[in-house]
Amino acid sequence: MYKNILVAFDDSEFSKAALKEASLWVMKHGGKVILVHAVNPNREGFGISKTNLKGHLEKAKKLCDKTGEAAKSDFGIDIESLAIEGEPSDIILDIAREKKADLISMGTYGKRSLKRLILGSVTSHVVVNSPCDVLVVKKYCSECIGRYDSITLPFDGSEFSKKALNRACQLSKIDNAGITAVYVIPRYEEMVEFFMTDLIKESLMKESRKIMDAAVKIAEEQGVSIKTEIFEGHVGDKIIEASDKHKNNLIVIGTYGWRGINKAIMGSTSERILINATCPVLVVR
Repeated sequence: MYKNILVAFDDSEFSKAALKEASLWVMKHGGKVILVHAVNPNREGFGISKTNLKGHLEKAKKLCDKTGEAAKSDFGIDIESLAIEGEPSDIILDIAREKKADLISMGTYGKRSLKRLILGSVTSHVVVNSPCDVLVVKKYCSECIGRYDSITLPFDGSEFSKKALNRACQLSKIDNAGITAVYVIPRYEEMVEFFMTDLIKESLMKESRKIMDAAVKIAEEQGVSIKTEIFEGHVGDKIIEASDKHKNNLIVIGTYGWRGINKAIMGSTSERILINATCPVLVVR
C-alpha cells in the first residue's frame, strides 16, 4: 500500500516520532524511507554567506546520514537521506513528487514551532498541498508495532470522507484493523441560534443514521465490516473523544469534508483533530 514513504526530518522530537512510525510500517510491510531535511537560509540566520550555508548543509547531511544508518540498523530497512537548501514545505512537496512518494510522514510541529493551539505552518502547508497521503504524528510511540489495528474514521458523507473510508478499508484488509465510523451532529443552537425542537432533533438523527448506513454499505462493498457511532457536539472534540474511548491507534480523515472547505487552509475541524489527537492521523488525498 505505502511503499515509498518520505519523512520530513528536522531532528525535533516530532520528526523523530514520524520517522519511527514510517520505519515500523516499512519493516512490517516492505518499502523504502526517504529522509528529507530542508535547510532554510532565511530562517537559520545564515545571511548571504555561502560559507555558512555550505557548513549547515554539510552538518544537516551528516545528521541525516547518521539518523538513516541508525534506522537501518534498528529496523532493517532501506533508507535514502537528503539534505537540501530551501523552504521546508516546498522541499518536502517537491521531493515527494520527484520521488513519487505515496506517503509523507511528519510531525505535528517542527523544531522551531511552539506547542500551541495552531498547527505548525510547514505541516499545515504540506497537508493541504501534498500530492499523496500525509501521516501526521504527534508523539514518539514506545508501543507501536508497525500496524494499525483500530481505526477511527470521521464520516459525513462527503466525497472526501468516502475517500478516507476507502483508505481505511484498505488498511483493514492489510492488518485486519477494526474501523469505527463516527458522525457528529453539530450543536443546532450554534448553527441557527435557537434551540432544537424534538422534531428537529428527530430529523437530524434520521439523517445521521442515513449517513452511517451509507458508510456501512461502502465498506461492505469492499468486504469490510465496520461499526458506527453518532454523537452530538463539537465535531473535532467528539472524534478525538471517540478515538480515545476505543483506544484507537489511528484516525483517518479526508483533506476536507465537514462542509467541504476547499481553500489554501484546512477546515477548523481537520486542524483541531491534527493538533489534539493522541494517536497518529492519516490525511487522505
